[in-house]
Amino acid sequence: MNTIPAHLDHLVLATPDLAATIADFTRRTGVSPAVGGTHVGLGTRNYLVGLGGAGYLEIIGPDPARSGPSGPRPFGVDGLPGPRTVTWAIRTTDLDAAIASARARGYDPGPARAMSRRTPDGLLEWRLTDGVAAHPSGLVPFLIDWGTSRHPTAGGLPVTPLLRLTATAPDPDGIRPLLAALDTGLALAEGPVGFSFTIGTPRGPVTFT
Repeated sequence: MNTIPAHLDHLVLATPDLAATIADFTRRTGVSPAVGGTHVGLGTRNYLVGLGGAGYLEIIGPDPARSGPSGPRPFGVDGLPGPRTVTWAIRTTDLDAAIASARARGYDPGPARAMSRRTPDGLLEWRLTDGVAAHPSGLVPFLIDWGTSRHPTAGGLPVTPLLRLTATAPDPDGIRPLLAALDTGLALAEGPVGFSFTIGTPRGPVTFT
């Protein structure tokens, strides 16, 4: 069974200690993630690894060079006990139309908001659906539209091909219609809320949760 969801843009691996998580990823895989950049006004920064094609892994955590923002940092990174795959994103080239389509099919992914990130090459800008309104499990993806910005995978990221992406939920049948409303899917089984993904690396397949 193909476990790579349609329209996958990226997976989000959040951590309270970015340096330690990057070091652990490098040790386990033999691949060093590329510097992404800082999220303007949010107190976070990220590193990126390509997953093959136009998909990538975002490793995100507090930015030690920036003071904390006035509100919570994205993905609750400060409150996590350790690194965890918290959610994922799917691509669209017309965010407003995709939101309207999802609402017409019974799921509201939330309003669109603009975001940006300072990278070594300059400012990268995009729009996405507001994570505050997203399904609390994180299993239902948010939508992202890169507009005229260069996609992160176009910058020559190190690549660890995504071999498998699965998840568990207490009520998988309650999640599947929401995924269908977004024109995507996710291999789901019954269990505690969580993700598991496996990537190909120079040291063989490696699984993260």
